[in-house]
Amino acid sequence: MYKFLNDIRVLDLTSVVLGPYATQFLGDFGADVIKIEPPTGDVFRHVSPAKSEGMGAGFLNLNRNKRSAALDLKDPADLKQFRALLDGADVLVHNMRGGAASRLGLDPSVLRESHPRLVYCAAPGFGSRGSQVDRPAYDDIIQAASGLAHLNRGADGAPRFVPAVVCDKVGGVHLAMAVLAGLIHRLQTGDGCYIEVPMFEVMASFTMIEQLAGETFVPARGNLGYDRLMSPNRKPFATKDGYIAVLPYTTKHWVGFLSLIGRNDLAQEAWLQQPSARSERIDELYSLIATQMPGRPTDDWLDDLEAIDVPCVKVNSLDDLLTDSHLREVGLFSRFDHPTEATLRAIRSPFWADGVEKCPDLPAPRLETTQGPIGWRCDETAVSNERKTLRRANE
Repeated sequence: MYKFLNDIRVLDLTSVVLGPYATQFLGDFGADVIKIEPPTGDVFRHVSPAKSEGMGAGFLNLNRNKRSAALDLKDPADLKQFRALLDGADVLVHNMRGGAASRLGLDPSVLRESHPRLVYCAAPGFGSRGSQVDRPAYDDIIQAASGLAHLNRGADGAPRFVPAVVCDKVGGVHLAMAVLAGLIHRLQTGDGCYIEVPMFEVMASFTMIEQLAGETFVPARGNLGYDRLMSPNRKPFATKDGYIAVLPYTTKHWVGFLSLIGRNDLAQEAWLQQPSARSERIDELYSLIATQMPGRPTDDWLDDLEAIDVPCVKVNSLDDLLTDSHLREVGLFSRFDHPTEATLRAIRSPFWADGVEKCPDLPAPRLETTQGPIGWRCDETAVSNERKTLRRANE
């Protein structure tokens, strides 16, 4: 945890993946994130595998550097507690549909009037200015709606989901950026703001930046779709003993690769020397790579390609990531003792910073209920004690 956002308090009403991913970044940057959950907890707490109820692996990996408070915002007493927390908050974040937020008294126009310095960020599925505002949205829904599943279609032409919650995570990064922009705005003006980060719009933009292609121009100068990415032969290439990604990109890369495989004749062709002409025949070039790779082992190719500075890498499995030498050197994965879940493997924040104070991360909290302190209490003494415990565990 870096102290970039020291003394910034975030009320986090988000759930599942998109919102918690965003607020975990804020916690990693030092904000005091209070995760407000219903008495049954964030639904993602209960997704297996888990050692104990309400502490599933996905939840653990999305909710470090946060504290928990279980509040039923439909209950007058709990709503009063929430309002008290809101009075001391700098940021409010949620990923509800607009109608649901309004029914809980979280209409942005009302809150901005009562809390003029509040940075209020919401990540609904669909933007409030469109007719789909009250539609539910999850990762699969947005993969389909945004064109991503179509881009990822198989050889039979059928659309396929990317086997990762990519829309939630891309949306989460956008939501975290929105909060930071709102805080800078407040720093400069003294005023809060409302920023909406709709999941569908985020992913349509994310997908179409390069895929708009010829339709960028009016009138169009070509079709939709980035030709290089649409090439049937753009794929991991089979070697003698595995798979490898090879990406000659510049003219120098292509000349070096073609010389390596004994195709100096092709390396000297005028069209290959011109990036625009080469791009029109990219599938032909990728096909050439595909025919060459199976003749040699992966490590032999890597040695020769790295020697001529052609971008390449072995295709890693998920298992390979846990033993990857670079990730081990930078300490992306580590083990620690969770206060209630015993020994866990942690994925640290991907950021590294110098020149700013750092302190130990807080692990994902147990659900804080009115029955007793089974999570982290919303007070500075308990947070300090937890950090001391983790510091001793890390020493």
